[in-house]
Amino acid sequence: MGDGIARIAVMAGGSGFIGRAVAEALAADGYALRFIGRGAGTRWDDAAAIGRAVDGADVVVNLAGRSVNCRYTDANRDEILESRLATTRALREAIERAERPPRIWLNASTATIYRHTMDNPHTEADGQIGSGFSVDVATAWERELFDGSLPGTRRVALRMAIVIGDGPATRMLLTLARCGLGGTQFDGWCPPHRRYRGIGMHPTGPDTAPWYRTEGRQKFSWVHIDDVVAAIRFIRDDETLAGPINIASPRPSDNRTLMRTLRRIVGAPVGLPVRRWMLELGMWVLRTEPELIVKSRWVLPGVLTDAGFRFRYVDLGEALTDAHLHRTARPAGASDDTSRRGIRVV
Repeated sequence: MGDGIARIAVMAGGSGFIGRAVAEALAADGYALRFIGRGAGTRWDDAAAIGRAVDGADVVVNLAGRSVNCRYTDANRDEILESRLATTRALREAIERAERPPRIWLNASTATIYRHTMDNPHTEADGQIGSGFSVDVATAWERELFDGSLPGTRRVALRMAIVIGDGPATRMLLTLARCGLGGTQFDGWCPPHRRYRGIGMHPTGPDTAPWYRTEGRQKFSWVHIDDVVAAIRFIRDDETLAGPINIASPRPSDNRTLMRTLRRIVGAPVGLPVRRWMLELGMWVLRTEPELIVKSRWVLPGVLTDAGFRFRYVDLGEALTDAHLHRTARPAGASDDTSRRGIRVV
């Protein structure tokens, strides 16, 4: 930067909740940005334009993919998978062709790649990969990222836990608490359905949705949006970090604590305990899936912790309170799609 020439960062899928935060951080660090995706100058169906975008860039961040905050209909399942594979493949092929490839490519993944667990946490070194729809999407996504040879580009899969902030997951959780469904959620029997069955070339898991007797003690791994941004900066600047990296608070919680904290934040004096079959009905109304809160996610940030990264938010209550305050401070009628003020686009 000392020669007056701005470094360039490519943001793919930068219009969402996490993407906006990352783009603003990169701009604050002095990067000029090139955007790929919806509403951007470079479209996913233009391979030549994608090639021009990544050639000469210093950093590529890919967060593109159809939101999982929906019902897993057959059409949505296919779109969730293909939107991740196609965009990741397009970037990989563009980087392979680049004369001046980026030095680092950070690609979204998910901590949902690990199996449902109540007995031990998952780190990158000893975590056990799960099965079923969400896991199949995650493993196929990472295979696409790490396929082929990119000797000039360090590749990182960001295995993010549920992100706390003014985004869809937190809003859904706060809505449940406000609607009187803020009691402990008990996994257990549910009407059989096939929405969580495996997908892709080699689908895994049972044909019908699994369930477990968790007694409301299913683990809840999370990370605050500020720590997501800080972790991306940390990984970008540490040349030794590559491969899958868990982006999750070192202090995961459980469902009982999560729901009790949400009730306190929204001022709900009581919350009805909810059995899995009841939750299935409630999530049908909200047009999303119970998997968010019934799967036991117990993920620890082994790579980041060993590398010396320090999380700002390690208390779930503090993180949720901050997210709630930001949400309530937003002007009435404000859009989720904030402008790119202060971001230099090239």
